[in-house]
Amino acid sequence: MQKDIFQGKRILLGVTGCIAAYKSASIIRDLVKRGAAVKVIMTPAATEFITPLTLSSLSKNEVIVNIFPKSKNESTSLNTWHIDYALWADLMIIAPATVNSVAKIAKGYADNALTTLVAALRCPLIIAPAADVDMYDNKINQMNLKTLKEVGYFIVDAEEGELASGLKGKGRLAENYKIIDAAELVLSGHKKDLTGKKVLVTAGPTYEDIDPVRFIGNRSSGKMGFEIAKAAYLRGAEVTLISGPSKETAYPEISCLKVRSAKDMKSAVEKNLKNSDILIMSAAVADYKPEKIAGKKIKKEDKLNSIKVSKTDDILGLLKKEGKVIVGFALETDNELKNARKKLGSKGLDMIVLNSLKDKNSGFEFDTNKITILHRNGEKLNFPLKSKFQSANDILTQILKIKK
Repeated sequence: MQKDIFQGKRILLGVTGCIAAYKSASIIRDLVKRGAAVKVIMTPAATEFITPLTLSSLSKNEVIVNIFPKSKNESTSLNTWHIDYALWADLMIIAPATVNSVAKIAKGYADNALTTLVAALRCPLIIAPAADVDMYDNKINQMNLKTLKEVGYFIVDAEEGELASGLKGKGRLAENYKIIDAAELVLSGHKKDLTGKKVLVTAGPTYEDIDPVRFIGNRSSGKMGFEIAKAAYLRGAEVTLISGPSKETAYPEISCLKVRSAKDMKSAVEKNLKNSDILIMSAAVADYKPEKIAGKKIKKEDKLNSIKVSKTDDILGLLKKEGKVIVGFALETDNELKNARKKLGSKGLDMIVLNSLKDKNSGFEFDTNKITILHRNGEKLNFPLKSKFQSANDILTQILKIKK
């Protein structure tokens, strides 16, 4: 199993003066839990919302608030702390980043401990802004965020929702798990290389009803498809996710369409493929369906001895693929490579992702996956057991190699 990307990584967390500053405590906890060393830098205004002692206790490190000691008589052992921190770090995250801090960083100000540190950084920087809706939508703030994106900082945009003022709109700090996902993405060396692309992803199982109570299905949880959708979104794509029955959740910015049967999924894929550049069919679509669906529950005394089934529509086989990048999945139990290569050719795919149920902790219901990727040109790539988020990024990186 590939080790967690956060293991042994050195991360700086900047916290600015915003009501969402309390969420920084959970960000520290999650990073430390995954093996990262965390050091915190706060603006003076941030201390009005959460104490340095709290964040120091969680990070097990000193928290920096001021550039200089409060008194000239205090120790000056950290007089070049900003350079030391900048050289120490593998990554810096600012969450939350206020309108004021965004403006200062965009203009190159270095007037407090946090902005001074940013000016000295050598590592990647993730900025997660937060503000009330009118402040967030302010044209100058949007111009500043655009500037930060253009110079190469990774922006985790604010989300829609109810704000501290009671208003509703865009401005809420992105959920912690999304910020952590973004950090994992950046530490893995990925960028927003799918910007401008429209990606369509299918996920989960399909259920083929026998009666109002029972169905034919499979064990797919949808985890792989949802992780692909999240990774594609973080890498800049506009993502539509078509999911069969699944308990997984997507980011709010991802358009998620819920379906049940293979017929429903086929219809949704056909409708949405027209406006997509890339289709990733990671869903485990049922191959068979009952020929007749009972209108009421079949009782034991009805003596049901068999269910007559027919094949479901072959979604990949029937699609019009012109100009689109089409990626399929193959979950196999035997003759894995032979069966995957056959599917790659017969379905007219550009690439196929192979899973084997023989691989421990891989496939249905696991948070990890071990995949083999086959390209149409004959290239074969084996990947070790990884988290499904990391596997998703491997898949997306290989898709970017496909020329159309």
